[in-house]
Amino acid sequence: MRHRMRARAATLSGGEQQRVAMARALVTEPDLILADEPTGNLDSQTEQTVISLLRRIADEGRAVIVVTHNSQVATEASRLFHMADGVLVPVGGTPG
Repeated sequence: MRHRMRARAATLSGGEQQRVAMARALVTEPDLILADEPTGNLDSQTEQTVISLLRRIADEGRAVIVVTHNSQVATEASRLFHMADGVLVPVGGTPG
């Protein structure tokens, strides 16, 4: 993204905006990361980079909560939930 360093936000592509948002969210090394479709608008290579980064952050002991429709992203989760009629249901379980 160095080549876009001085670009106005409105001129960035969706994928570039997504990468900037991810960098802004992670720069302070928060203990909790809430990510809504973090791989949306990304090419497959960048998607893999983001998935690996979130996995590494979780492995460090920080909490990472991801909302996604992307099954590849979901396979990286240590716990999965499905939203059913407004209720979070553990995958393979019943509402608690």
